[in-house]
Amino acid sequence: MKFSKFGQKFIQPTGISQLMDDLGDALKSDKPVNMLGGGNPAKIEAVNELFLETYQALGEDNSSGETNSSAIISMANYSNPQGDAEFIDALVGFFNRHYDWKLTADNIALTNGSQNAFFYLFNLFGGAFSDDKLDESSQSVDKSILLPLAPEYIGYSDVHIDGQHFAAVLPHIDEVTHDGEAGFFKYRVDFEALENLPALKEGRIGAICCSRPTNPTGNVLTDEEMAHLAEIAKRYEVPLIIDNAYGMPFPNIIYSDVQLSWDDNTILCFSLSKIGLPGVRTGIIVAAPEVIEAVSAMNAVVNLSPTRFGASIATPLVNNDAIKQLSDNEIKPFYQQQAKTAVALLKNELGDYPLSIHKPEGAIFLWLWFKDLPITTLELYERLKEKGTLIVPSKYFFPGVDVDNYKHAHECIRMSIAADEDTLTKGIAVIGEVIRELYDKAK
Repeated sequence: MKFSKFGQKFIQPTGISQLMDDLGDALKSDKPVNMLGGGNPAKIEAVNELFLETYQALGEDNSSGETNSSAIISMANYSNPQGDAEFIDALVGFFNRHYDWKLTADNIALTNGSQNAFFYLFNLFGGAFSDDKLDESSQSVDKSILLPLAPEYIGYSDVHIDGQHFAAVLPHIDEVTHDGEAGFFKYRVDFEALENLPALKEGRIGAICCSRPTNPTGNVLTDEEMAHLAEIAKRYEVPLIIDNAYGMPFPNIIYSDVQLSWDDNTILCFSLSKIGLPGVRTGIIVAAPEVIEAVSAMNAVVNLSPTRFGASIATPLVNNDAIKQLSDNEIKPFYQQQAKTAVALLKNELGDYPLSIHKPEGAIFLWLWFKDLPITTLELYERLKEKGTLIVPSKYFFPGVDVDNYKHAHECIRMSIAADEDTLTKGIAVIGEVIRELYDKAK
């Protein structure tokens, strides 16, 4: 059976398909697996209880306590392609209440998860463009999405339909302390390299995109870095896309003292996944009306309409600010403590070995750098997998980078901290055992 070029592209092995396959295989395996590789959020009791209460209340008439069939029927029906209107109105009220952005319903669209959102956005702003300055017989211009700080999210790499979709700038790597301890580093944007990027100067960039906090590293771009990126985007008349899946105001897994900003040249992307609802596949885009119109049109073709289940659960939590309180008081502190626990375990296992940890500033991962590792972390991934411990190797987190000529791209791993303490302890012990053996043999 023959597939089109479009089909052939999506059946090739990719980092994200490997990640999701391993996640699914681990969940159905009858052997114990230390799941430190997936993106599933932690099971936090207070979070689960609130979602269950909210779900149960959807089917009740508040005045009588009897089943409210109209609410269930409404949730089961199609929304329009923009998404559930009640949830969109709730989000408009929430963002205006907390940030005074003066949004209307024309500024928000829903998608079936943020991965779906980035498929739309990266193909709206990356790929073949007609050049208005040229006549109709001229060739189109191929534009890329600019990632100002690599490494970046594994799921970006393969969503484009055609063209050379990414240009990336390698980071400055600074040694830093964390909680008074050495052994940490932090990525910073190399703005000199960014400003001098030929593709940007030559009009071959369609949008600038960053995640904040960054998946995989937990790095949080400063307000100054964000303002500089916003200025560059406006100067070159391209949008700035910000992936806020782990950021403010929900799930707010972000420890730095930073602000969240929006204007009509900014596209903010949110998700219900990391507040504990990954399976409901609900993404949120806040953007200028013309972007929302385009996303809605794509929704109609690809999905008919976005799912309403997650929107139905989240609407009351957004209206009464419970989603923010849950994020501030339960989700953020949980992961901050998980990061401290994981760092202590890693230091205990590998304190005398060449391990450097990216400063934990947010998200649900630690990013570990094994300097001068005798093997690649792709090979390390296979060895750890054989011992029942899953991580994600760094190679897949550098879209737009020639990883064959960048040693650092083969020396890092992403490790989830969402697992329970027993799994963290066992998994980190396996990582420590394998890493010590590798370095000791290489002496």
